[in-house]
Amino acid sequence: MGAGHAHRLYRQGRSPVHRLPPHCKIAAVVCFVLVVVSTPREAVWAFGLYAVLLGAVAALARIPAGLLLRRLLIEVPFVAFAVLMPFVAEGPYVDVLGLSLSESGLWGAWNILAKGTLGVAASVLLASTTELRSLLLGLQRLRLPPLLVQIASFMIRYGDVIADEMRRMKIARTSRGFEARGVRQWGVLAKSAGALFIRSYERGERVHLAMVSRGYTGSMPVTDEVTATRAQWSSAAALPAAALAVCLLGWTL
Repeated sequence: MGAGHAHRLYRQGRSPVHRLPPHCKIAAVVCFVLVVVSTPREAVWAFGLYAVLLGAVAALARIPAGLLLRRLLIEVPFVAFAVLMPFVAEGPYVDVLGLSLSESGLWGAWNILAKGTLGVAASVLLASTTELRSLLLGLQRLRLPPLLVQIASFMIRYGDVIADEMRRMKIARTSRGFEARGVRQWGVLAKSAGALFIRSYERGERVHLAMVSRGYTGSMPVTDEVTATRAQWSSAAALPAAALAVCLLGWTL
């Protein structure tokens, strides 16, 4: 796997969270999310404790709260879906601020918001403290199928290239006086999307031929071996272990 590059999601730092091996952090986040999803939605207090745990990790990693909250905006579409649930779900209705809302819909909306927000927050912390190249090495270390790791690697490498191609096409349209004001301009945008697909496909073919000519046989060489000590695994396991204790209390209380 060749040299990577810092992504805008990554925040440079030297905290104990940054120094943990990537596969330890990936495993910790996956286990934490599984525990959160397994928690009964009626245990409202448990989700508050999960948020406190993530806040402690963010403080340890020196990730500003404002940055974390801004990146949580990616879940806005799910929030919109959750807001509609109390209005469309069936079952007993309750009055909330003069509105008749479905009780099951309210619980469903809370379930989506609480668990989704905590899962996204954990993922944001992972991306903010781990370089993308390290994430790929961590996935390899966790024995993820090599083909999936390669697809993710190429997506990261050439995502910025395709985005830059889109930017150049936009500049070319603007320089010719094009403005997307309504439905009539959709044809031009559709042609631009088709041209972008063809260019990307041709670029992919050229890259593949270049790789084959250099000895590519279906697997990428690993230049860095990522290892972790028992102490590092224990440190990474602290978050899911604490969450598991909260989850068990949520089921028993």
